[in-house]
Formats: sequence, C-alpha cells, structure tokens
Amino acid sequence: MTSTSPPPGLARFNALEESAARAALHEACACTTWAEQLLAARPYATAEELYAAGDAATARLSAADLDEAMAGHPPIGRPRPGDPASAREQRGMAGASEELKAQMLELNLAYQERFGHVFLICATGRTGEQMRDAVRERLGNTPEREREIVRAELGRINRIRLARLVEDDQDHRDHRDGRDDRGDTSDTMSTSVNTRTGTTASVSTHVLDTSTGRPAEGVAVHLSARPGRDADWRALGGSATDADGRCKDLPPLPAGTTHVRLDFAVEPYLGRTARRQADARRDDPANRDGGPDVFFPEVAVTFAVVPGEHHHVPLLLSPFGYSVYRGS
Repeated sequence: MTSTSPPPGLARFNALEESAARAALHEACACTTWAEQLLAARPYATAEELYAAGDAATARLSAADLDEAMAGHPPIGRPRPGDPASAREQRGMAGASEELKAQMLELNLAYQERFGHVFLICATGRTGEQMRDAVRERLGNTPEREREIVRAELGRINRIRLARLVEDDQDHRDHRDGRDDRGDTSDTMSTSVNTRTGTTASVSTHVLDTSTGRPAEGVAVHLSARPGRDADWRALGGSATDADGRCKDLPPLPAGTTHVRLDFAVEPYLGRTARRQADARRDDPANRDGGPDVFFPEVAVTFAVVPGEHHHVPLLLSPFGYSVYRGS
C-alpha cells in the first residue's frame, strides 16, 4: 500500500505552530497576503502542492502586494548583512570586480529611478555579468511589461525558497548537528518559538530626512529577529516607508524574540536626493564637494525587546550621518 504521508521536511512545516509557520513563510516572501494564503492552506500532502499554492498566490498578488514583496529583497550586489538567504542567492556577485560592482550600483539606481522599485531577478545560478546584462535589457521595458517580469521572477524566487523550507534529510541532519548548510551554528527560530512562552513584542519605525526636513519615502526596511544573544538571526521580511516616512506593515515578531535588527537600504533614496540637490546647485560651484553622494549605503540598527511592549525606533537620516532612538 502506498503511503500518503508527506516527506519529513514538509511534515515538520505542517506541524509548526502558526506563528512559527508564518515567520518561515515571511522569510520566503515578504508579502503578508502571500504568506497568509499559504498558511491558510496547510497541511500540504506533497511539496509540489505547496509550490503550486505559492505559484497561485503569487499570480493573485495586487500591485501593492508586489511592492511589499519587492521591499523584502535587497539590491543585486548588496545582500543584506546577516541575511544568508540573499547572500547565497546572490553568490554570482560574490567575486565580482570593483568595476562590475560599480556598474551594478549605477544600473540599480537607474532602474529604481525609472520603475520606482528594486530590480528583482532570480539570481540563483546567475553570474554577475548575466545579472548586469539583464538589468540593462530590462531598463528598456515599459512599466507594464516590467511588472509582468517582476511577478514571474518573484514566483521563481519563492519556489526556490519554499524548496529550501521543506528540505528534509539534509536539513534534519544539519539541525541535529547544530549547523545549517551555510556553516552557521543553528539554534533555529522555529525551535525557539515552540519552546518559549510569553507575550510577543512589536516593532515599528519611520525615517525622517534631516537634510530636507521631510519624511523619507520609499526606503526599504528589512526586519530580522533572534531568540537570544547567541542565536542566529532569522530574516522575517520587510516593507518600505510610505509618503509619511512610516513603515506600517513590518512582519510580526515570533514569540520568544529578544533582539531585533532593522536594516535600512538608504542608498537608493539618498542617491535620488543627492541628484536632485546637485541639479539645484549646478550653477553654484562654491557649494559643490568632491565626496560621495552617499556615505552610508546601509544602516543596521540592533536593539533588545521586552515581551509585551511596543518598540518604535525612528531613523533620522542625512547623506553623511544618521541617528536612532526609541520613540513612542
């Protein structure tokens, strides 16, 4: 008689507590709607059934959902510090020359200026040169055509990440040995969620541009958490600041979280601001300087959280400095 039991990795995902499963899905895709649709369809009999549900959910995403999903992806060539998933997927850029990295930075900024969002591509298995050529080609697309491509690329990325989520034998051996496939020590967040109790903390943020005196709109913010000082960081997903500079839909924190990290991808925003300011002072050589437009391309803020409390951590940003504090 043929067994209908799901493979071990998928069975473990099916059995996760809701908060842990939601966090795992947010790590695969930052879109809340996508994660909730997959969460609601548990349990899955086969991995292919899970992948098909992911494909269907991706196909149904609204424009706002797509924006939320893209906000969880760092620019090509700049994987988030401490995020092994993006570093692994962008391995093709790991050994890139400084010239290629500079080309990707310029093309990323040009792409974001044209389309208003990060350049999204399934980077797994691609070389740096292939990704550079892809962004060059896609810069010529219409916004409508580019959104179709973005949705398709997001679907490929989500499938790969779901496959990693339900890998069974190797994943089980690595967790049992205290290591994951990147060589990191493993104190998995799902285990922490299942063994810890207490009310979950919550986090919010907003970004103010002190050089203009205005909210900073369109800054991608990524959220990571860990259940102890010595535990590994777990990427939960992200969002982007709205017209008020606020990030209102960050993923929820898993139970047992003790430390949080917010990664602000400020370079695209500051690059746009610097270009506008340079245009404004073009006829005033006395105000020009020869330094970089963006001194801090990324801002990472790590802080401790208390269960049951809300933590609002604003970022005050300028091209050559920043500060953070606990707000209310």
